[in-house]
Amino acid sequence: MEEQQKKQKSPVRFIVLAVVLLVGGFFLWRWYDHSAHYETTDNAQVETHFSPVLARVAGYLQAVSVSDYATVKAGDTIAIIDDAEFRLAVQQAEADHAQAQADLEQAHADLAAVQADLRAAKVGVDNANLNVRAVAANAEVIAVRRDKAFQDYQRDQKLFAEKAITPRQMDDSKARYDEQVKAYEAAIDQKAFSSGGINTNQAQVVKAQAQLQRIAAQQRRAEATMSVRKAQLDQAKLRLSYTRITAPTEGKIGKKNMEPGQYLQPGQTVCTVVNDTQYWIVANFKETQLGRLQEGQPVEIKLDAYSKTPISGKIASLSEATGAKFALLPADNASGNWVKTTQRVPVKISIDNPEALKGQLRAGLSAEVEVKVK
Repeated sequence: MEEQQKKQKSPVRFIVLAVVLLVGGFFLWRWYDHSAHYETTDNAQVETHFSPVLARVAGYLQAVSVSDYATVKAGDTIAIIDDAEFRLAVQQAEADHAQAQADLEQAHADLAAVQADLRAAKVGVDNANLNVRAVAANAEVIAVRRDKAFQDYQRDQKLFAEKAITPRQMDDSKARYDEQVKAYEAAIDQKAFSSGGINTNQAQVVKAQAQLQRIAAQQRRAEATMSVRKAQLDQAKLRLSYTRITAPTEGKIGKKNMEPGQYLQPGQTVCTVVNDTQYWIVANFKETQLGRLQEGQPVEIKLDAYSKTPISGKIASLSEATGAKFALLPADNASGNWVKTTQRVPVKISIDNPEALKGQLRAGLSAEVEVKVK
């Protein structure tokens, strides 16, 4: 009985209980202190840019230049589509372009010739006008001479009737008058002929102007055709360049969906280039945690694949919508029975010095993050 009473009064079990309580309290205090200063989540993963490589023209694959997960740079050739038809299209477009160029040059030459004819016709009109004015002036002079010869002839008739002059003098006076009359008639005929030359040259001017309008219209048509042929040639060359499928950016090839001999359609994805230089974390925090999160807060990151590698970062931005709103079939809680569930909001976290972690960061890796909020 005495031994049993001694065992009951032994302080060991009280010490053990006290130690357990102290240890539990310590960890409880640690948890409370950590919760007061950090927001955590394990719903996070590594993200990066994915650039799809698309076929832009239809055709059969002639060659594939890359393998799965190969490293490429922007502009590197990934695959080549058989370009025989596209080269023929370029040749046809070049021939059409050359024909249009020849038609345009011919139109330029025709226009220059018509312009020269128009200038010559205008010069002819000017010369004819000068000739008409000269002939008219000459006719006026001859008319004055004719009138004077007529007056002399009338005086000589009176003198001859009075026997004051000889018949020979009378005949000479009449001959001079008849000569001036004929000269005047010749001048009138020449004036009429010169006026007809003006009309002829004016008709040539009108004809040249009509031809000029017609040739100018042909030139504009040839220029428009030239522009169309040039655009068709550029398009044919562009489509030919599309037969060489290139990497849109630097990174690594994901699983490729192409093999030589395969027929590709425009817009078909042949592979994806995964950017291997820019990484970030997307952490989905509960909506009840958002009140303590803001941009610029420091973040501690731990990858499940490399749990011993310390990674730091900071909050770059917070999404304006919950993750459920980006789902293919977002939930509609407006009808039927509804059970309230805690939503999660994506938070983008930038990684400090990602170059030092190259080879460890991979898109899709799971991570745990702790955001220091105080």
